Amino acid sequence: MSKKIVSIVLALIIAVVFIGCGGGQKSQDTGKGLIGVVMPTRSEERWNKDGEAVKAGLERLGYVVDLQFSDDDIPTQVRQIDDMITKGVKVLVIASIDGSALSNQLANASAAGIPVIAYDRLLMQSPNVDYYVSFDNYKVGLQMGDILITGLNLNQATTAKPVVIELFAGSPDDNNSVGFYQGAMDRLQPFMDKGVVRIPSGQIDRAVVGTLRWDAAEAQKRMENLLSAFYSGSEVLDGILSPYDPLSLACLEACKAVGYGSTPGKPLPVVGGQDCIVASCKSILAGEQYATVLKDTRSLGAATVVLIDDIMQGKAITGLDTSSYNNGAKIVPSLLLDSVIVTKDNLKEAVVDTGYHSASEIGL
Repeated sequence: MSKKIVSIVLALIIAVVFIGCGGGQKSQDTGKGLIGVVMPTRSEERWNKDGEAVKAGLERLGYVVDLQFSDDDIPTQVRQIDDMITKGVKVLVIASIDGSALSNQLANASAAGIPVIAYDRLLMQSPNVDYYVSFDNYKVGLQMGDILITGLNLNQATTAKPVVIELFAGSPDDNNSVGFYQGAMDRLQPFMDKGVVRIPSGQIDRAVVGTLRWDAAEAQKRMENLLSAFYSGSEVLDGILSPYDPLSLACLEACKAVGYGSTPGKPLPVVGGQDCIVASCKSILAGEQYATVLKDTRSLGAATVVLIDDIMQGKAITGLDTSSYNNGAKIVPSLLLDSVIVTKDNLKEAVVDTGYHSASEIGL
């Protein structure tokens, strides 16, 4: 009997120690709450910055963060979100790959009482989206148009010598690309109507000029095809509307391959972009890419952290746009931030002095 009692006591001691050391799955310390954060891919600079900014900000406030990257694979993102719902996250932050592909997961999150924040990419066709945090996508598009207007001196262009451009848009399954393209075209259309801007390919429809998954290789292939089909003679390309830095750099590579930038009378076309990645900053300083739109991911991450903390504390959420972003099922309350055009002239001030990139990163 004494041996049996000793065995029971030892078993109880081992169990207590095991639980105290975190051996039980449910004993995990979730701090002030477990927050799920899903980013579309780790392969692009900006999404790494976004994910880490949100994670670090929440951890400083005492939250535990489950940060996942989906490798641009929709089934992977679906599984990650399902897993987070099962784990019982308190808030879900989702930067989607395809904004319309997560309706079941959003419904499940709603049923579990989990607020959902669409991060920078609006989640579409679902009433189960509580907030949208992004930059003003239409304004970003206006800035993309302004880059070409300034860089190509369109206000001085004439019908006798129209400016020649080609158009690129973002991924057709990303609702953000709608705002970007609409804003840019609202700026450029008046010049096209007056006949001072010409598009030799005639490719204008967003479905035609879109770049699936924002894939730089696809953009470069399309640019090569355009140059081969419409610019093999004396036609010279003056500018390119590009909504994303990797696409901008890919288009420039295609142009360089056929003599732009190295042949008299064929300077590199004026190209804008978006996201202010290191490679584009270097290109701007080298006089190749003309400009980019800086969307400071630190600001976006910080705004998301504040929103999550307010939700967790039960505070009233103020300062929201409640009219601009309809996802097809509801108008999603939106927190919209401002973006900045960056050229060679203000790059140090806007990028280095603010600490977005270091001088050594971009070669200054």
